[in-house]
Amino acid sequence: MNDLTETDLRRSAASSSAPAVASRRSRRPFIILALLLIGLAAAGFAYWRSTRDFASTSDAEIDSAIHTISARIQGKVVAVPVRTNQHVVRGQVLVRLDPRAQRVALDHAEAGEAEAKANLAARQADLAVARANVEVADATLFRARRDEARYARIDPRAITPTTRDSVAATLRGAVARADAARQQVGAAAAAVAAAQAALKAAAVDVADARLKLGYTEIRAPVSGWVAQKSVRAGNVVAPGAGLMAIVGDRLWVTANFKETALGRIHPGQTVRVYVDAVPGIAFQGKVASIQHGTGSVFSLLPAENATGNYVKVVQRVPVRINFDDKRIRNHLLAPGMSVEPYIRIRGQ
Repeated sequence: MNDLTETDLRRSAASSSAPAVASRRSRRPFIILALLLIGLAAAGFAYWRSTRDFASTSDAEIDSAIHTISARIQGKVVAVPVRTNQHVVRGQVLVRLDPRAQRVALDHAEAGEAEAKANLAARQADLAVARANVEVADATLFRARRDEARYARIDPRAITPTTRDSVAATLRGAVARADAARQQVGAAAAAVAAAQAALKAAAVDVADARLKLGYTEIRAPVSGWVAQKSVRAGNVVAPGAGLMAIVGDRLWVTANFKETALGRIHPGQTVRVYVDAVPGIAFQGKVASIQHGTGSVFSLLPAENATGNYVKVVQRVPVRINFDDKRIRNHLLAPGMSVEPYIRIRGQ
């Protein structure tokens, strides 16, 4: 009798707890759905807030000034004291060419300049002599005119014709010699001017030869990193031929924003830059400038919209963002790396 009673009690308890368990199980999907909806709502709110306060694009990359290094004169490469991916500073020698031909040309030009200087000194001496001759001729002419005037005051009957003719001839000779002396001064001055011009030309030749001798050492125009080095010792290079490239140290971001977002972007706004190669770090920057023209305008083959069917496409405009973060020196950042900038358009 007691066993039956305990069994009945257990059955009664089980039958009374079954609806409660079933009720909890039936509410579980609704709880999960509610949590999912809350999560989606929170994510949507966060996305809305980020789009409200920031303008971003994934069409962005790191940029830098890339300088192509080339020779200015033809010559044989005797040394390349740098290697690929090496950091160089402005003015550092990158390539050395054989300087012997340029040194010979410089010596020849300097010899020509020395000869031109000597010639100028000789012509200046000639000019000084010519001017001295003018003074002598003028003094002789003065005496001749004085004698002619004195004899003119004497009674003609007291002077023999021979004396009168001699005085007149002396005066004519003095006038002729004075004129000739002045002409010599003009010729000597012209010779001095020609010698001065020749000296200037010789000096130009020396400067040109010295400049070309300097071209035998090809130096880095900026501080940066060596890339695409193709030159080797022993190569004969021609003017303008690319030898290597220098990627400048200064980096910035070129972000192509949709034209519809430009109304909220202006220089000076702060930017957070996320680099794919450096996850988890937000580099600081500022909007530097906005290009006055879409990217398609400056493409090699601009789109022609005057013919055929037209489909409107939202254009993109490059925006330059300068890094304002010293931490970029601690990471390998290079032109072409993908980034995602977030420009704060509200709250500043």
